[in-house]
Amino acid sequence: MEMNVTDLAVTRGGMRVLEAVSFRVSAGRAVVLRGPNGIGKTTLLRTLAGLQLADSGSVEPGPEAMAYASHADGIKATLSVRENLTFWAKLHGMLDISNALRDFNLETLVERPAGSLSAGQKRRLGLARMAVTGRPIWLLDEPTVSLDTDSVALFASAVERHLAQGGRAVIATHIDLGLDGEVLQLGPFKAEAPEDPHEDFHEAFL
Repeated sequence: MEMNVTDLAVTRGGMRVLEAVSFRVSAGRAVVLRGPNGIGKTTLLRTLAGLQLADSGSVEPGPEAMAYASHADGIKATLSVRENLTFWAKLHGMLDISNALRDFNLETLVERPAGSLSAGQKRRLGLARMAVTGRPIWLLDEPTVSLDTDSVALFASAVERHLAQGGRAVIATHIDLGLDGEVLQLGPFKAEAPEDPHEDFHEAFL
């Protein structure tokens, strides 16, 4: 099943930031989102994940096929590494966390409270959540933040394994991860600023 994004328009803070965004992601492929800070990469990913509504356009399949990792690691500090991953696995109807532990080099940290991990270790744990969801499409927002060179390579390998198993990925990153896919520059999809930024405000009282 392909992921199809068609004529998508997204809004941040009441202002449209991107419009007419269209792309496809076939099984085993990745799309890397590129563009300057503030162009709307995070907003686009949140919309794809179903966390906010699109202004217009369509995304297929729906949010039930998506696993989203944002800047926040999404982990519980008082739970161990094992408990964190087990919680997320059960939430998505999965049981096995062994591959996630191996792929993100967490096997020696399984009993450590997440709150005691270094920033890079926390980031690896947060990303490992993707591997226990069982969902075919990974949406990743600047996933290599706080990762050293070795951990970036580890992450890229984990994504490659996901793709090799027929998964798909949409990733906002400025780093070349060497993945099988294409780069989507968001500049051409930047929405034009309205001539009168108060136009909608005025019309609301007409």
